[in-house]
Amino acid sequence: MARPRGARARATEVVRRLAEEYPDAQCALVHRNPFELLVATILSAQSTDVMVNTVTPALFERYPTPADLAAADVDELEGIIHSTGFFHAKARSLVGMAAALEERFGGEVPTEMDDLVTLPGVGRKTANVVRSVAFGLPGLPVDTHVKRLVGRLRLSSETDPDRIEADLNGMVPPEERGDLSLRLIQHGRLVCDARRPRCDACALAELCPSAFRVGQWAVAAPAAKKGERRGLQRQARG
Repeated sequence: MARPRGARARATEVVRRLAEEYPDAQCALVHRNPFELLVATILSAQSTDVMVNTVTPALFERYPTPADLAAADVDELEGIIHSTGFFHAKARSLVGMAAALEERFGGEVPTEMDDLVTLPGVGRKTANVVRSVAFGLPGLPVDTHVKRLVGRLRLSSETDPDRIEADLNGMVPPEERGDLSLRLIQHGRLVCDARRPRCDACALAELCPSAFRVGQWAVAAPAAKKGERRGLQRQARG
């Protein structure tokens, strides 16, 4: 097929292809309710989902509710979450967030973006994770994988996550936003690696302006002829 012209047309095709490639994409953070997802997402900053998932079972057993976490001994809490990094700041955010839930929201996690971002430790990315994953509401979290893939696909020229989100929201239907984020993350982990993208195994290669031009492919790009690159793209399609 001809490469879609313009970011909007590309976005539509990206949504379609990734839905076929990853129909069952799920949030990697293990949780049982919106409160646990909110806690886990705060902990995931500058950490990995795998690391967070090793910490949260003991954390949720010790502090199963916002009231429990709001009353936590900070030293004890820091000891539990230490391995996720930046544990001093995260402990303050978790206790403050839990206290705010108790004081202002009756111990429940709110659903509205304007409410969520008033909680300590919660920005738009975390709020969008909670909205889209826990509540099934429109929300498009922009993490490092989403930012990288959106840049390579030239769906946005922005580098600020909030502006990237705004650009994507203008092209992606509300009901598709959460799933698109999860699928971009999975594709970034499995195929579109930061240093060694697997363009030859990518379902998006024929419509991606960066295909065979980044990572290890960029080393050979100056010596490769345009026709050779097109040949690689045809092989990726086949």
